[in-house]
Amino acid sequence: MYLSMCARCIVEPVRLSVAWLLLLLACLGVTAPSLADERKVEFYGLGEQSYVRSLAVDADQRTLWVGASNGVLEIDLASMDPRNRFTRKDGLANEYVFAIGLAPDGAVWFGTNAGGTSRLHNGKWRTFFPMHGLADYWVYAFAFDKQQRVWIGTWDGANLFDPKTETFTTFHDELINHWVYGVDIDADGRVWFGTEGGVSMFDGSNWRSWTHADGLGAPNREAAPASDNTGLGTRSRHDLEVGKSGGKSYNENYVFAVRVDQTGRGVWFGLWGGGAALLSREGVWTNFTSGDGLAGDIVYSLAQDDKGVMWFGTNKGISSFDGKRWTSYDLGRSPAHVYALATTRSGDVFAGVKGGVVRLIAPKATP
Repeated sequence: MYLSMCARCIVEPVRLSVAWLLLLLACLGVTAPSLADERKVEFYGLGEQSYVRSLAVDADQRTLWVGASNGVLEIDLASMDPRNRFTRKDGLANEYVFAIGLAPDGAVWFGTNAGGTSRLHNGKWRTFFPMHGLADYWVYAFAFDKQQRVWIGTWDGANLFDPKTETFTTFHDELINHWVYGVDIDADGRVWFGTEGGVSMFDGSNWRSWTHADGLGAPNREAAPASDNTGLGTRSRHDLEVGKSGGKSYNENYVFAVRVDQTGRGVWFGLWGGGAALLSREGVWTNFTSGDGLAGDIVYSLAQDDKGVMWFGTNKGISSFDGKRWTSYDLGRSPAHVYALATTRSGDVFAGVKGGVVRLIAPKATP
């Protein structure tokens, strides 16, 4: 794997045509979603056949962690130069990495395709398999609670790992579906799980679940066909195609990503064809689609920056939402599937795509 500045383009808004477009829409009484702000776009290549499926920013260490289909890179955020590359030779369970978790104790966790989960702590590697108590070899999500325990999403349930005893507790039948792709924890300590069959929540004592029938995800207004693909892959293959006969498809309960909104709006979910769903603290569902300003209706990834702005990685690029306005970004990539997102304190946004990493550089604040 290599990291190089393969391309760099600058998003330059065409001010005259945009102004006339907005004027026309205003005259018609239409409120348009915002076009991209003036962010520079940079691309860092990892190879044409590489898929970047996970990203994590360690702000204190000024590090960007990149998990791809051909290993892990540790990148210096200041210079964007690689510090380290990790593969099986170094202790990584498998080169295909679907999840990265940054633990409060400084450990970095990696969820892999068919290799279990690996932990890097103080320069030492440790890999966990089902023989150690891990629910499955396929690991897709991490979250860390106030007790510094690790919640792990796998293809055969969820685990709670206690680092003090290094023991696993497995949850399977409690979940609405055992294929878990997203995990996050809210301020009340409730753990949220996004699965192929809907959403589950554990408050420490009781479980509750939601599906499309309860309000999760937008309806299939365009009558897109249901996909027979399991999305991120199966145990015998990894097919990232989410189309159906060249077009888009729709899986009503399929959740790719979960993110607790740090501004208190609720919990966000990224769906297959159903857009982005927000469950408020009051229990009210609100769904957003391309009709509202979202770039695409398949939402693979979610992130939130320090200003509280939500970011959405879709099948048609990136969108942001500040609570009132949607903004979409042309990454200059085709296809425009964004599988992972991470933000920095400076406001930059990193996106994992096929072939490498895209960086949206935040505009400098004007004095």
